[in-house]
Amino acid sequence: MPEGISAEDLMSNVMETLSDGVSKHKSVSFFEEQKSGSVSSQLNRLFGRQKPVHHILGGGKSADVLLWRNKKISAGFLAGATAVWVLFEWLNYHFLSLICFALIFVMVAQFVWSNASGVLNKSRPEVPRFVLSEELFVNVAKTTSIQVNQGLGFLQDTACGGDIKQFLMVILSLFAVAVISSWCNFVTILFIGFVGAHTLPVVYEKYEDEIDGFVHNAVEQLQGRYRKMDTGFLSRISRASFKGKKHE
Repeated sequence: MPEGISAEDLMSNVMETLSDGVSKHKSVSFFEEQKSGSVSSQLNRLFGRQKPVHHILGGGKSADVLLWRNKKISAGFLAGATAVWVLFEWLNYHFLSLICFALIFVMVAQFVWSNASGVLNKSRPEVPRFVLSEELFVNVAKTTSIQVNQGLGFLQDTACGGDIKQFLMVILSLFAVAVISSWCNFVTILFIGFVGAHTLPVVYEKYEDEIDGFVHNAVEQLQGRYRKMDTGFLSRISRASFKGKKHE
């Protein structure tokens, strides 16, 4: 043992070295756990998304409205949709009658505006013309046809693709929509969808960690039950269909 170093000093040095090593190991493991937790939280995002909700919704003014970036505009859209729904559902207005009353109001306003100049001894003002461009109708028709054809193509690919899991999910989704539509009419379904589009994204953006964890756990449970069903029943159907094609 070197001179000038006692046994107590030697033991204290050893203990300090061990404590430093343990503290470094704990700090490294803490940062590793934090990093792995952040990676797992990114992997468990809803639908596997890697971009913010605002970017997924388009990142423009429509996304600002849906995420309530401007509360006055978003509240105005929601109030307008609620007013239309109240007119059709509670006051029992029909679409044609509502259009006729709106045209009556516009015609009376233009009549007063154009003939008030004679009473006030002023020159007759030019009444602006309401003209809907042909391009607007063409764009609406193109967009509608593209969306309808994509939906029909998806349903046909699901029916003929052989993916039983996707097929059953689509069938259950259509059945759920049919049951909901039997409870209420088409206008109410549109209103529910509009309200959901203006409330669900902002709620998800605010509580995305809690919602992602809940959905991830629910999906894991559904996948576990599907594996049990797949090993028992669905696998037999797939084998039977494969044998039928082989004999052909």
